[in-house]
Amino acid sequence: MATWSLCPTTTDPQQAARWLADYPAVGIEGLVFRPLASRYVPGGHGWTKYKARHTSEAIVGAVTGSLHAPTTALLGRYDGEGYFRYTGRTTTLNAAVRQSLADQLHAADGGHPWTARTFSVGWGSREHLSVRLVVPDVVAEVAVDVARDQAGRWRHPVRATRIRTDMEPGDVPLFGTA
Repeated sequence: MATWSLCPTTTDPQQAARWLADYPAVGIEGLVFRPLASRYVPGGHGWTKYKARHTSEAIVGAVTGSLHAPTTALLGRYDGEGYFRYTGRTTTLNAAVRQSLADQLHAADGGHPWTARTFSVGWGSREHLSVRLVVPDVVAEVAVDVARDQAGRWRHPVRATRIRTDMEPGDVPLFGTA
């Protein structure tokens, strides 16, 4: 178990900007802002968290909703041995991404790498998510934070920013990397 440590504080915006640039490399998700005169209140009332995000790519392996109007996308990446691994799920797709994705989707056949896999509706839930497996040939650009679970998947839902018709699945970073 990790030990507790005190976090640095500052009122200098340039120092905060340097932390946002440097800290994600060591797994720090972002910064917390609070009024100088405020005290700790359980639940963090009055405090604001800013998550450092960057964009990366992933392959669409399944969707919720229908193929013609997907609601969210379940994403994967290939690992070093060529296995297609689940890496995370998007937040609800905006209208532009939904339409662009729907135009590219094709239902998967029985040979999909996730055929026997089940997905939960959320962290710690035993309820299964209803998904439609798709041919894993569509690349999406996603905004992600640095938080990952022990298996290497994105811990928080990611935001799909656009469909990358200029990229092939082989162009996507390997599972567990940026």
